[in-house]
Amino acid sequence: MEKIIFPVIILNFKNYIQSLGENGLNLAKIAEKVAIETSTEIIVCPHTTDIRLISESVDIPVFSQHVDANEPGSFTGNNLIEAIIESGASGTLVNHSEHRLTLDKIEGIISRAKNLDFMTCVCSNNLQASRAAAALSPEACAMEPPELIGSGVSVTTKPELVEKTITAILEMNPNVKPLVGAGVSTAKDVSEAIKLGSRGVLLASGFVKSKEPQEVLFEMAKALSENN
Repeated sequence: MEKIIFPVIILNFKNYIQSLGENGLNLAKIAEKVAIETSTEIIVCPHTTDIRLISESVDIPVFSQHVDANEPGSFTGNNLIEAIIESGASGTLVNHSEHRLTLDKIEGIISRAKNLDFMTCVCSNNLQASRAAAALSPEACAMEPPELIGSGVSVTTKPELVEKTITAILEMNPNVKPLVGAGVSTAKDVSEAIKLGSRGVLLASGFVKSKEPQEVLFEMAKALSENN
C-alpha cells in the first residue's frame, strides 16, 4: 500500500462535467502542483474511467470513488478491486452518501482491500454510522452530514457533532484516522476541521466547481499544514 501521510485533503471529483477526462486531468495536475508547493498530502478521486489516465500523469495518490467486494469472475458491471489497482489507484472511498452500502458490503470491501494492500476511507453520515465503520478497521473514516454535501455550508458549523464523532471513532478504534467533509469550501473550513481534531477533509464541489481551483486548493493546503 502506498503510505498516506495525515493530515490529508481528499478531493472527490464525482461525476461533474468539470472533472471528466481532460478536465479531470487538469484538476489532478493542479492538485499535484499544490501538494508539492505546500508539502501537503492531497488525494484525488477521479471517475473510474479516468483513473489510469490520471495515475499515469501525476505523482500523488489516486483513489477510486467506489469498489465492489466480489472476487474476480462473472460479476458484470462491478468494480473489481484488482482492476482498480491495475489502473493505478492505491485506495478507494467506500459508502459515500451518494452511493450507500449495507454494513455487510462495507465489511466485505474492507476485508478484500486489506488482503490486497488497498486503502479504504469509509464515509459515514452520522455519529452512529461512524462508530460502526470504525469497528471494521478501515484506514480512515470520513463523516459527512448528507444535508450539507454540496451546500457550501461547512460541517464545521456543527462543531459539537464533529468533536463527538471524532471521539466515537477513536474510542472504537484508535488506529482509524477521523476525517470530516460536506460543505468544506474555504481555508477557514479546513483550519476549523483540524482544530476540532480531524486528520483531514473530504471535499468535492468547493474545488471541482471553483472558478479558481488552484487558488482555492492552495489556501486550503496552507491552512492544513499551518494547523497540523
